[in-house]
Amino acid sequence: MQKYISKFHYLTQNLQNKTHLDQVQDACEAGANWIQYRCLNKNNEELIYEINQLALICDDWGTTLILTEHYNLVHQVDAQGIHLEDPCADFKLIRREIGDEKTLGASANSFQDIQRIAVSGVVDYIGCGPFSTTLTKPNNHPLIGINGYQIIAEQMDKAGIKIPVLAVGGIGLDDVDALVKTGIYGIAACSAINTAENPKAALKSFYKKTH
Repeated sequence: MQKYISKFHYLTQNLQNKTHLDQVQDACEAGANWIQYRCLNKNNEELIYEINQLALICDDWGTTLILTEHYNLVHQVDAQGIHLEDPCADFKLIRREIGDEKTLGASANSFQDIQRIAVSGVVDYIGCGPFSTTLTKPNNHPLIGINGYQIIAEQMDKAGIKIPVLAVGGIGLDDVDALVKTGIYGIAACSAINTAENPKAALKSFYKKTH
């Protein structure tokens, strides 16, 4: 069953001056239709409480809520899916645990990762990066850049891989037009919005450029 995947994914992050709740409220008010809750430093009780609050906001706005990593909680909260950050995860096992109706996303760092994930046949979309330098999710993988995504799009086309792939990692608003032209499916952004002088305006601009 092919699921709807937005062309723009907004990710929350741990901020000193803004809670995940505030971030989601602002994002929904700005028109975000897909939000990934990325919080990896709370226990299950804290997570369930916060996710349930976020779900109320997202439900009011008709916004899809995706959880980063916490697939063990997906049946205890009102979330539409899970995003796993390990490209080598056992996706078939996770799919059996979360069920067919939930959306399952995965992270990749290369075309080889995309191939491996696509072969599982159970992942609905892939976030591939890093595009550029990012502190949100530190890693030592090579930066992909504009040309890298163009090559990935061509490799996917040749291999007949149809899974939606979104560019992620250090993407600024000025990068979006060139990224869209590479042929990849969409964009995911975090810090470029959360640290902007006007986050709502920044999100609206990202969304408009990807739709």
